[in-house]
Amino acid sequence: MPGVRTDVVVIGAGQAGLSAASGLARAGADFVVLDGEDGPGGAWRHRWPTLRVDGAHRIHDLPGLHFDPTDVTRPAAEVVPEYFADYEREFGLAVVRPVHVRGVHDDAPDLRVETDRGTWTTRALINATGTWTRPFVPRYPGTFDGRQLHVAQYRGPDELVGKRVVVVGGGTSAVQLLIEIAAVAVDTAWVTRRPPVFSDETFDGRAAVALVDERVRAGLAPGSVVSVTGLLRTPAVQAAQEAGVLVRRPMFDRLVPTGVAWADGSTYDADVVLWATGWRAALGHLAPLRLRGPGGGIAMDGTRVVADPRVHLVGYGPSASTIGANRAGRAAAREVLRTEPGTCPST
Repeated sequence: MPGVRTDVVVIGAGQAGLSAASGLARAGADFVVLDGEDGPGGAWRHRWPTLRVDGAHRIHDLPGLHFDPTDVTRPAAEVVPEYFADYEREFGLAVVRPVHVRGVHDDAPDLRVETDRGTWTTRALINATGTWTRPFVPRYPGTFDGRQLHVAQYRGPDELVGKRVVVVGGGTSAVQLLIEIAAVAVDTAWVTRRPPVFSDETFDGRAAVALVDERVRAGLAPGSVVSVTGLLRTPAVQAAQEAGVLVRRPMFDRLVPTGVAWADGSTYDADVVLWATGWRAALGHLAPLRLRGPGGGIAMDGTRVVADPRVHLVGYGPSASTIGANRAGRAAAREVLRTEPGTCPST
């Protein structure tokens, strides 16, 4: 499919990408959605099988179609992709997949999107590639003879039966997995860089998103939403605390062949180290545009990239949650439609 010209290219068909695409479709825009997956569902296709719908973060409705699963005990990795597929059919979103974007280049006044399925040129780009394809594992000195895996590779507690497991990370995923692993493991240790903060009140998602937005507007790398909200003390979390499962240890200093070690000489023998250490934004294909600033992040004005107003990022920073992704997708579509073809909007 070489040399296709379209008014708007959307990269990614997850929550943010579909939100943007539906806004473009309602306006009758000329656009295409390019997605790297083999089918609908975005990152939800890859969630671990034991994550049920009722155990996931709240899954917000996509614009115009209510998410109302009949069985919330089914795996989220099955239910959410089914919902996304229904959404694509309902709004006639012709997603082209699988398409892997190799690079986005300046071809002024247009952008040139080069992929393994050909090239698209466009006046505007809405990037919604999320983070799932870029799991982050920090570097620590030493070597470990056991198994190391990231949450992205975790397939359920059955593979950890009878093991001694170190879970690294202070986010919701770390807590959820620690609770289910502790039920089958011989022993577990939970280590985090900072002491976890638990809250008995449902957090204000909009306020949390606003705090992350401050960093992005300043051109800094975005922090996670959970870093400003804390961890919700659900009944399962409270039960785990009472059972002594969620006893946090400070971050270890190094890996050793038999496990992990701290500066004071103490050690923990382990069979597995599970890194629940998050993800980074999957933006490597945008590198040719040189969008990053000296602060390491990409300065944003709403969804628009300050360094190149033709580019909108959704599912990035403050919009890296389902509610944030929805709002950002709609906002990006409105901004793109508001911009006259052939012009470069000022910031």
